Amino acid sequence: MPNLRLADLTAEIEANVRRALLEDVGSGDITAQLIPAERLAKATIITRDTCTIAGTAWVDAVFRQLDPRVAVHWQVMDGQQAQANQPLFHLEGPARSLLTGERSALNFLQLLSAVATRAQFFAERVAHTQVKLLDTRKTVPGLRLAQKYAVTCGGCHNHRIGLYDAFLIKENHIAACGGVAQAVAAAQRIAPGKPVEIEVESLDELREALAAGADIVMLDELSLADMREAVSINAGQAKLEASGGINDSTLVSIAETGVDYISIGTLTKDVKAVDLSMRLSL
Repeated sequence: MPNLRLADLTAEIEANVRRALLEDVGSGDITAQLIPAERLAKATIITRDTCTIAGTAWVDAVFRQLDPRVAVHWQVMDGQQAQANQPLFHLEGPARSLLTGERSALNFLQLLSAVATRAQFFAERVAHTQVKLLDTRKTVPGLRLAQKYAVTCGGCHNHRIGLYDAFLIKENHIAACGGVAQAVAAAQRIAPGKPVEIEVESLDELREALAAGADIVMLDELSLADMREAVSINAGQAKLEASGGINDSTLVSIAETGVDYISIGTLTKDVKAVDLSMRLSL
């Protein structure tokens, strides 16, 4: 599956930001009304953590929707690494708007940069191999495309976006269809041209999946020895994806078996937000 591109996310970004501002600002920022409407201010946003940046377009959209008079001056770009205490961007404009937009803007940036940072950490661990690390559907509801874009900023790759753009046939699907061959054949009939991936739990099931013509075979919690054997059996017929219980301590050894992909839910589902701070000057 191709990686998401920022150019394809314009409508999604605008929708994400509209929802965030409605949630946070609602009928109006009553605290900001303490400040005279005509007062102008500047602000600097720094990171307290070393991180990989993602989410600049969401920050831009927050202030564009909130108050077009606010100018955003970036010191970093998506995909770049920032050091602790480094300025990320500067703001200029009405003080009320800077303060009102602060939390929504930083919420996007701290989450998406956390995802990018985690992705870069894992990508660097396996840079000596040919494997591609993939995200999953374990994302924050409503922010899937944003998080999947952030994964690419860290050097990893996108799996399917949802249930509609590729088949992922698992144990229960196989049982309901009557077997591996029947499941693959049904998928190819229902949506010709859509990628067909099937999960297997043994080398015998791998052979069935290859014979059935699967495009991708997911090796679910196979041993390292069985993964190496799977690569030999496959001999380039399909793409092989390792999945299930993969973490920092097992990642490299799995990548070195020669599989094509490794899918990792932790890229998006349990990241620690980057610590950001805004400093206002009047």
